[in-house]
Amino acid sequence: MEPVRLSVLDRSRTREGHTHPEALRDTVRMARELERLGYHRLWVSEHHGVPGVAGSAPTVLAAAVAGATRTIRVGTGGVMLPNHRPLVVAEQFGVLESLFPGRIDMGLGRSVGFTDGVRRALGRDKGDAEDFEAQLGELLGWFRGSSPTGVHARPAEGLSVPPFVLAMGEGAGIAARAGLPMVIGDLRNRDRMRRGIDHYRDRFRPSPWAAEPYVVISGTIAVADTPDEARRLLIPEAWSMAYSRTHGTFPPLPPAGRVETLTMTGKERGFYESGLTGHIAGTEEQVAHELETVLKETGAQEVLVTTSTYDREALLDSYRRLAAITSG
Repeated sequence: MEPVRLSVLDRSRTREGHTHPEALRDTVRMARELERLGYHRLWVSEHHGVPGVAGSAPTVLAAAVAGATRTIRVGTGGVMLPNHRPLVVAEQFGVLESLFPGRIDMGLGRSVGFTDGVRRALGRDKGDAEDFEAQLGELLGWFRGSSPTGVHARPAEGLSVPPFVLAMGEGAGIAARAGLPMVIGDLRNRDRMRRGIDHYRDRFRPSPWAAEPYVVISGTIAVADTPDEARRLLIPEAWSMAYSRTHGTFPPLPPAGRVETLTMTGKERGFYESGLTGHIAGTEEQVAHELETVLKETGAQEVLVTTSTYDREALLDSYRRLAAITSG
């Protein structure tokens, strides 16, 4: 297939029998390997109070990743802007860009917590997401020195940290109006994804941050020797998602072998089987064909891979294989 810009979002997923610190160190180690393989970006995420995710402070983790690498771009997928004051976010990214110039990305999302309890602990509610567009404008203003407060964000003001909008729901329109690059998923709902991309391109307004639309498509991609081996990479995340839908909490990733021995309720089985479908998974030839098709359909300039699984070595092998087939 034609070469394509390839990046990774690593959510620092915890695994059964392993600690949260291990998950964070795994992310840093993965970044080094991805850099060696020629990946363009490594992004980290923000989740609060989730047993299965160690990444709760993305700018802190991004600093560790950037400090352990030399060339790969590092950023967030994303900082959930409604959880924070825009000034503080600007200051944090200003520090990152000052320490690692030319390598930092600012991916921004609208989520305000996984559960009501987490939202209460953050002092937020679902309605705060409705203010995202105004918060985004304020955040970008701190970098441009245009805040009406008379306050200046140090050291952010005057720096250029590329902003990206994680397009969920209204995000495509917000990204278009702000003139920002957009990250959109997931690969499991291609029609919805294409509609979002079309909406974004039709309404895009050039800005100081981007002269033309820039689309990053995101989703799970798994590559292995056989289709069955690739499918096994999907099993831990599919089960954790099914468990969260039926029990209200997102657990650490279990080994695929344990999931295969479980007795599931009908509801659990339905969510689990659904979680295994719609992804790009298979051999190199199968993945190359399907990924090339999606890229032609969407015209996306970049792919952000979001795969999580229990077996970290198998995950790294999948990334190696994917890099080989997308490098031309």
